[in-house]
Parts: sequence; structure tokens; C-alpha cells
Amino acid sequence: YQKRWVKLDADYLRYFDSEKDAYSKRFIPVSSISRVASIGDQKFEVITNNRNFVFRAESDVDRNEWIRTLQQIAEERKSKAPERTSMSPTTNGATDLADKSGFLELRGFKHKLFVAVAGDKVFLYKNAEDYRLGIGITFIEMNVGNVKEVDRRGFDLTTPYRIFSFSADSDQEKEEWVEAMQQSIAEALSNSEVAERIWAVESNRFCADCGSPKPDWASINLCVVICKRCAGEHRGLGPGITKVRSLKMDRKVWTEELIELFHQIGNAVANQFWAANVPPSEAITPASGSQERRRFLIAKYREGKYRRYHPLFGNQEELDRALCVAVTTSDLAETQALLFCGAAVTCATGDPQCPTPLALAEKSGQRLQMEFLLHNKTSGKGRPLEAPTGLPSTILCRAEFSRRWCTLQDGVLSYYENDRNAVPNGEIKVEEIVCLHPDFPFPPSHRIENTFEVYTESERLYLFGLESPDSAREWLKAIAKSFVHPRAEELLALDFERIGRLHYKGGLSLERAQEGWFALAGSVLHVCSGDSERQEPLQLRKLQELCAGVEAGLAGRTLYLRGERRLDFLGWVHAIQKAAGSAGDTLSEQQLTESDVPLLVDRCIDYITQCGLTSEGIYRKSGQNSKTTSLLEMLRRDARSVRLKEGEHQVDDVANTLKRFFRGLGDGLFTGRWGQDWLRATALEDEEAKIGEYRRLLGTLPTVNRATLKALINHLFRVQLFSGENQMNTHNLAIVFGPTLFQTDGKDYKAGRVVEDLISHYVKIFNVNDQEMKKQQDEIMAIMKMREAASSGTQQAGDFICTVYLEEKKTEAEQHVKIPATMTAEELTFEILDRRKIVVKEKDYWSCFEVNEREEA
Repeated sequence: YQKRWVKLDADYLRYFDSEKDAYSKRFIPVSSISRVASIGDQKFEVITNNRNFVFRAESDVDRNEWIRTLQQIAEERKSKAPERTSMSPTTNGATDLADKSGFLELRGFKHKLFVAVAGDKVFLYKNAEDYRLGIGITFIEMNVGNVKEVDRRGFDLTTPYRIFSFSADSDQEKEEWVEAMQQSIAEALSNSEVAERIWAVESNRFCADCGSPKPDWASINLCVVICKRCAGEHRGLGPGITKVRSLKMDRKVWTEELIELFHQIGNAVANQFWAANVPPSEAITPASGSQERRRFLIAKYREGKYRRYHPLFGNQEELDRALCVAVTTSDLAETQALLFCGAAVTCATGDPQCPTPLALAEKSGQRLQMEFLLHNKTSGKGRPLEAPTGLPSTILCRAEFSRRWCTLQDGVLSYYENDRNAVPNGEIKVEEIVCLHPDFPFPPSHRIENTFEVYTESERLYLFGLESPDSAREWLKAIAKSFVHPRAEELLALDFERIGRLHYKGGLSLERAQEGWFALAGSVLHVCSGDSERQEPLQLRKLQELCAGVEAGLAGRTLYLRGERRLDFLGWVHAIQKAAGSAGDTLSEQQLTESDVPLLVDRCIDYITQCGLTSEGIYRKSGQNSKTTSLLEMLRRDARSVRLKEGEHQVDDVANTLKRFFRGLGDGLFTGRWGQDWLRATALEDEEAKIGEYRRLLGTLPTVNRATLKALINHLFRVQLFSGENQMNTHNLAIVFGPTLFQTDGKDYKAGRVVEDLISHYVKIFNVNDQEMKKQQDEIMAIMKMREAASSGTQQAGDFICTVYLEEKKTEAEQHVKIPATMTAEELTFEILDRRKIVVKEKDYWSCFEVNEREEA
């Protein structure tokens, strides 16, 4: 035993070298203590969820006092509401709460420490595992801290009691750490008076978006209190949508009226409007990642996807009139609903003495209405909502909104007050329609079950609803037939989710955009170009890249879509992005490569081939559960945007992700229909007959399953070639993957036998020719040489000699160019033109194409 000075407070049990020390040798969160027990003379044991600590007091009386006090505090913590302490491991560890975390060198320690900046404290841990458990070395209160840069990678955290000299891995890393610690100091020195007053309202004690406790940021125009992580994503939406301020640091903005406004509206009233229809599958939690938060907040506030629609929604004149009435009353919820459903904050009131709603509120003595309007000067009609619904001019054809008698004849869609009226209330010329979007069923807040949207060239959106889905479809098809060009009539036979015209550029014709007709059906975008009467189906799940704009990189080509009208184009962007994502848990519903292999599988296999072929126990060793869960979630959501990088991702985590994906597949890799036949094939004694049966069963699998099985077995075949280093021969791999692929509990040995047979007879079963085998061997050799060069510290030359042809593949047009790894296509193009002394004129367009071995650009 070593003598230590031990302190116990409401949050931590800490021990120090002496009572004079300011910083502990170890701290244990009280929230992690599960039990305290006496274990003999003067000794007692503190038992946490993951580790036990033994202490010896100076007497049995002292020991009993320690036990009693510890038990009392631990029980108090458990009985309290589940509020999170600053670094409590009772949630998912400190990971969820840290503003920045990672390894840093600290002078005086041999090994790097894991450091976490969280709120107004900096925590030091021996390693990442201790960080996950919440059991650390010490923490530094930043209200006495000061950060100073020392050199290129070093910086000091100075306190009155000690100087902590840190060193980061790079200059950029150092800058990030310094910024995080400076923000922590600012938070520590901030004033909590406003926060305490805002939190006096129960609903304001939790983030309006993710539910995190004690949120200390707010959107002052939306009147919601939010946590720091959601505040960061709010800023990304722009001040035209949400104005973010700190409860603790932006003291000047918090007037008495604004604080009172947060008491009257706050999270409860605001979410009754903004979050009226949030599906549980789309809601976020305190543990949600940045991408998930961003997607949710865009849908919630920018698109207004979950809001409760005002009954006057779509009728601009009525909305404005209702706003002028509401601001003269104390009904802030009504004003909020009107403003964010399209009422104009600066609309004309018709009263020359009070020309704006703000003036009306002032005349009526409504201070809080004035405060709300002032913070929303850029909201309502003046604020563009990036969504296919909720825009200024909408007509809802349903009894409680405005029932209309409609006719479609002579190229005009007309709507009348009733079937007896001869003069229409309004009309839409079909030649002005640019897009149709069926929406069956519509969100329940509308109480319109069968609707479709009509977008016009004048940036107007009309929403029509009917009693039955059949009637809605009949109208939809009739309108579509009247405005779609005859050369694109083939699209009308599709069960489309969106149909209309867009401008596009593709192939070699990049100089001028053409008009084309597009229809989205499921995950396929059907295109009728200007120079063709045949529609071309583009499988969006096979997109290699998708950029907002929209630029869609498909196998062998890039298609640029351009919208001349913001309104309908944003609807196309959203729909294409959604269709290009994974839609379910079966293989065919995943994002795919050109060869029909799920992108998730391809990403994992590629990474392990590059970085893990020689990793000992690959696929047998389990990765970290939390990292596996997080990575699988990211890949399932959008594998196209995930880049697996050595150093950022561990081989075992990626391997575990791949296994978990196959184990959780709906209908499995071998399918429920044919799975038992594969298992029965192992009983065949004649080896050739067995191989023949496997080949027959392979042919019965769906295309994606067959391609995926080949890709996986090809990968495992490669892995076992390195069994001398990774200890994973064919049998060992089969033991791991048999139960995984057949989704069994591992008791049926036949599952492993199938996988072992597939790997052993990979060449015969999958009909792999010599050329394909040589290509695979060359790839492996290249990878191993690169890794050997990297590990030995030698650098390979990045330049390579490439043959470039100018306009035609002829000897006289041939140029041999030395291309460095950093050269861009633009630089290469100019170099070739310079060599041939070709002057680039103002309106010349030159493109550089990379051509593969099959001569495909």
C-alpha cells in the first residue's frame, strides 16, 4: 500500500500524493461506483462497473466512516434524475460529451496521455480505454487556466499550481487543441445567471433537438434552447433561419423581454410546432453524430418537414391578415405558426398609422410580440425554405382549406369556386408546368391522404388532394400526359415519384446545357435526352459520387443537372439524394458498385486488403463494440461518403463491421429459400459433384447476392494466402464466417464446411480464369511492396510516365508525359496544349479523360 491523500465530493473520489497537491493521481466518478464493501482489518473495496480499488484506512472506525459516506453518496447519485455529470461514464462514456479528445504528449510522462476537453474542464487519462470507462488521472478547472503556444507543435496550459506542457502530432492538431482549450476557459469564466433563469422552465432544461441536459445555447429567433453540439449545426443553417447565441457568454443580447419570451414559448411551445410530426426513426439523441444532427436540423428548420401546418397555410393573403390580428394579442404560439408557415413579417396592414405588424404590436402594448417580430425580421415570406413544400403560393384542394372544382382541357388546368361557376378562380397552363410529385399519403397534419404537387415556371407550387388514391393517380397521369413532351411519353408508363424537365450536360457535350425529361421511380432515374426518343435508366444506387448541384458520377460518365428554378430543383436534389442511399436491410437495397457489390462490403474489403492482410487474427479478433456500431451505422446510412483511412480506423473494427453487416442482413447472403440447399450440399462425398452443386446453387442466387458472395470469397481466398502471418487459414476463416453468413448460432458445423469449400475451390466454383488470377496476384504484390516501402521508411517516386493522346488515338497525336502525384487534370491539359503550341481561345473547352484498359473513358 502507498499512502495517499483521498478526497470525496459529490462527483468524484480522488487520491493525491499529499494534501497540498492541487491535481490528483487518480479520480473515480461516484456515478460508476456500484458497491463498497469491507474486506478485513481497516480495508475496504470500491467496486466500479469495470474495476475494483482497495483502500486501507488508519483504523476500523475510519474505514467504516468511509464506507458509510461512499455508500450514501453513491445511493444519492442513483436516486437522482438521470442528469449527466461533466464526465460521467454512466452514459456512453465521456465520448458523447467531449468537445475535443485524443492523444497528446505531456512533459513528465513517458507515454502519450488521452486528453479530453469537456465543458469547463480538461481531463487527463492514461489511455483511451480509461477514457471510455471515465476513470482518469486528474482534471483541470479551466477558470484558473491560460493557454499559450510554445513552438510549432507545443503549447502550455498554465494554472497557478502547475504548468502542463503538451505536444501535438502536428501544427494543425496543436491549433485545434489550443482553440478547444480557449473555448473551455471562456465557458468557465462565463456567467450562469441567464442560463439558470431560462432553465427555470422545465422544458428548457433539455435540448430542444436532441434532449441533452442543461443546454447552454439558444436560437433567439426560433425561441429554442439547444446544446453546444446542436448549436454548431444550427450555425450551418445560416442566420436567415436560426440566430445562435450563448446563454452564458452573450450576456448583452439577453434582455428581460427575450428571457420572458423564452419562458412563454421556449422548447415546449416551439416543439409543438416544429416537431409535431417527427418519426421515431428520424429523431436524434444526445449520442447522435454530426451528420445525423445536420440532416435532422435541416429537415426540421430549413425544410419544415415536421412542423404543424397552420390551417391557412398556402393562402398568403389570409396568412398575412391573420398575423396582423395575432400580434395585437398575447397569443405567441399563433404568431409563431403564422410566421413560419409563410406569413410575411413586413406585410402591409392596411392601416397608414401602423403599416407593419411590428407597429400594430407596439400600438397594442404587446412587448413580447414586438420582441419576437424583431428577432424574425428575415423569417416568413422573406426567408427561402429549401423544401418541396411550405412555399409561398399553395392551393390545397380539400374541404377545410379550399375545395375547388377543377377541369383540364385545351392545355389549361382551371380551378373554380364550384361546378356551377363559369369563371375560374385561377388557372395553370400546362406548358408552364415543370414538375409533378405524387405524395401518397401526405403527412397526417394536413389530414389530406392523397395529394400531388404541381410546380410551375413562375416558382409556384400548387398542392392538390383528392378523396381516393385512384382519383389522385388518374388526375396525376392526365396532367403528366398533357405537359410531358411526346418524345418522353415512355416515362408516363412508370410508377414515378417525380417527373419533369431539367437542363443537363453529359458526355462530351459540356459546352451547352440541353433540356431533358426525367422521371424518378424507386432508385432509378429515367432520362429522355433532347436528341433521343429512348429513355435511359440510371441506377442511382450505383452512383460513384453525388454532389449537390446536382452532379452525378455514374459508371463511365458524369451527368450534370441544372435547375433554372430553385423551388422544383431543390425537390429533385432531395429526391435523388434519398434514392441514391440505402433503403433497407437486404443486399439489393444497398448502395452498389458497378459490379453489383454493396458499397459497404466493397469499402471494408478494400481497406482490409490494403491494411490488414497480414494482421494477426484478422476476423477472429473482435474490434471495439462502440466503434463497430458507429462505423456500421455510417456505412449503412451513406457508404459513398465514408472514406476508411489507416490511422483513423482500426483493422479489427472494420473487420467486425463487415461481419456484423452480414449477420444482420435481411434474408441473408444465401437467401432463406436456398440456404438449406447449400448446407445439404456438404454431404456429397464426390468432390466434383459437390463443386457442381455449388455452381448450380450459385446460379440460383439473385444477381447482387451472387456478386457479393464472389467478392467476399475472393477476399477470404486472399486472406488465407497470408495465413503464415495472420494465422487465419481456410479452416479458421470458415469457423468465423460460417455462422456469420448463415446467421446461425455456430452449432451447425455444415455452415463452416460450406465456406471452407467455397474458399478451397474458389477458382473452380466461381470460374476464375488465369488472367483474373494474375491480376489479383499483381494487385497483392503491389500492395505488399508499398507497405514494405512505407514500413522501411523509403519513399517511392510519385511520378509515372503516361501516354496522352490529343483528340485522336493516333501515333502522331501521342505525347509521353511525366505525371507527378500532385498534377491536376487542368495542369496536364495545359501542358499538352503548350507542347503542341495550341493557343486556348476564350470560348474553347478542353476536357481531359482517363481511359481504362477496356478503353472506357
